Amino acid sequence: MSNEIILNADLRVRTGTNKTREIRREDSMVPAIIYGNEEESKNIKLKLNELTKASENELFYTQVLKILLEGNEEKVVLKELQREPVKGKFLHADFQRVSRKTKLKVIVPFRFNGEEECEGVKTDGGVLAKAISEIEIACLAGDIPEAIEIDITNLMLNDAIRLSDVILPDGAEIPGFDEENDQMIVSVNPPRAEEEEPEIVPEGEEGEEAEGEEASTEQDDSGDESSEDAESSD
Repeated sequence: MSNEIILNADLRVRTGTNKTREIRREDSMVPAIIYGNEEESKNIKLKLNELTKASENELFYTQVLKILLEGNEEKVVLKELQREPVKGKFLHADFQRVSRKTKLKVIVPFRFNGEEECEGVKTDGGVLAKAISEIEIACLAGDIPEAIEIDITNLMLNDAIRLSDVILPDGAEIPGFDEENDQMIVSVNPPRAEEEEPEIVPEGEEGEEAEGEEASTEQDDSGDESSEDAESSD
């Protein structure tokens, strides 16, 4: 598996709330537990700096991890990572053992390919809209994909790609998926029409225009009076 994440761990003999606080404060380590796969659970502690670095990799949350413990290797997936609410400090981590045949539910990101060459955007000036960026799938632990590839190169204006259009890796499925919960993943929407701004008349021009209209009206009135006088003299 590419980009494999490896963590070093020590057995944690001290347990209980006070002991875990000491581990965090004095040892600069994070308490954790490994369980599952019909084996005995193990209380462990991880180096804070290693866990912090691993958590910055998105694969840490979706891929099978390797924990080295007392010369042995544990293959696990992260089930829970507890953080302090305000500062985000790591408090505890739960890892579940897996084998290649263990079926898991994991959240996998979408990887959009061809954004710069998307026809609907490049040719028709459309706007690319990503409705969702990840999806939960069920698959074997040995077959968890790093991402689900979606090619949007040929996506035209007003076209969309939905979950039902995606080809999942062999053996993978979307739990509970049916036509009723089919979701849009990405679409190319028409550009928003720009509203015409009302013409702004500079101050003074409106008054001058009104005065001009009044002057024109007075001229017309005087012209009418002159015509009437001429007819009277006849």
